Amino acid sequence: MHHYIATNNIHLHVVQDGPQEGPLLILLHGFPEFWYGWRRQIPFLAAAGYRVWAPDQRGYNLSDKPKGIAAYNLDLLAADIMGLIDAAGEQQAYLVGHDWGGAVAWHAAANYPERLKKLVILNTPHGSEMAKNLRQNRAQLRKSWYMLAFQIPWLPEMMTRRRNWRLGTEALRKSSRPGTFSDTELQQYRQAWSRPHAYHSMLNWYRAIFRARSVPPANRRISVPTLLIWGAKDHFFEQSLAQPSIDRCDDGRLVVIEEATHWVHHEEAERVNELIGAFLAEG
Repeated sequence: MHHYIATNNIHLHVVQDGPQEGPLLILLHGFPEFWYGWRRQIPFLAAAGYRVWAPDQRGYNLSDKPKGIAAYNLDLLAADIMGLIDAAGEQQAYLVGHDWGGAVAWHAAANYPERLKKLVILNTPHGSEMAKNLRQNRAQLRKSWYMLAFQIPWLPEMMTRRRNWRLGTEALRKSSRPGTFSDTELQQYRQAWSRPHAYHSMLNWYRAIFRARSVPPANRRISVPTLLIWGAKDHFFEQSLAQPSIDRCDDGRLVVIEEATHWVHHEEAERVNELIGAFLAEG
């Protein structure tokens, strides 16, 4: 079911599944995906009894696209998710995030621990570890070259659009195992990227890192029980960031899937579903 939910002075498009009385579980996609990136998880989690909400985060696909870089800092992105929990009529939710969705989930857990039951992160380092490694780890800095390229105003958008989104589709294919993304699936992504102001808004998430920084949480440790799932062949994040990230959790565990890439929930969907399901079901 597709709905538009008012939250934090904007409207987010949210795909919903599962029983209305089930515990709320929110899935946060990353770049350059949208709710569709969770298509292999939504039916499984709904069948397990969860009330699943998979939003297009602000700036993406069918959700609102506020103007300006400052509209995409992490404080606002995390507040969007708290607004979804409120809109669902709940005090707490389970939160699962990948890539940028993982960054939002880490930030939400640091700032609103009382609103989250458990946290699942896929291939995203804790923000403090990412910042430290961008300063000190040359291998990670090389892998993050695109973050710097995206700082250039309008040129990345123009080049990607002029090439009929091939830069985006080729990046997905080259950074994943062969066959992970079909032509039909990539067409869904092209459609989402081509919506008015969407790609520009998506890149503003990266621009906000440097130009609209969030307020650091008073306590950067994560008290929410956390599972970090990590595809070892990630093209964007060094695996060396994974264990230090989970070390920042009071109750955390790390599962490394050696044969997977950054797109672990696509490539190893069944295993990822089982890991998430088992973790959330634990007392």
